[in-house]
Amino acid sequence: MKYVRIPTPAAGQDMAIDANTYLESLPQLAPSLPAGARAFATDLGHYDFFGPRCVKDLKFGDLTFDNAEEETIVVITFRHNCWKHEEDLTVRYTGVHDVSANVDMRSHWRRMQPEVILDEILPHPHGCSHEIAMHGGSIFITCRDLTADWADADCPDKPAGDRS
Repeated sequence: MKYVRIPTPAAGQDMAIDANTYLESLPQLAPSLPAGARAFATDLGHYDFFGPRCVKDLKFGDLTFDNAEEETIVVITFRHNCWKHEEDLTVRYTGVHDVSANVDMRSHWRRMQPEVILDEILPHPHGCSHEIAMHGGSIFITCRDLTADWADADCPDKPAGDRS
């Protein structure tokens, strides 16, 4: 990531996650982002670590490709964390130019739902790039634009009416 700092224990660094440089740069970056990416990146809750619409701690659900239309579409779903989120997140990428995934096979990524550490959306010649860091791997997508939709999640572990 260019602005968001996610130190690695292997480098002997403190594990503090820091999005401050990205947030400070976002007012200059946002006008260059496509409309959907700009809306998602600048959402007030996106980087509120304790907020219900922060991507931190969401669980990776699924990644699908759709080439049925004239352009490639990628959809990634993220499941809620019942102790933090009230909703699941679906991100739909249109005009996809590139998708890459970096998976640490020692993390047992395929047998669990890795949690999101943080993400970063930047302007790109093809529209925007979206990098998502997760425990045990990351996903990097360049596309024309993206849309992020939150939908109510079924949270059986949390008592009804308790959304704190």
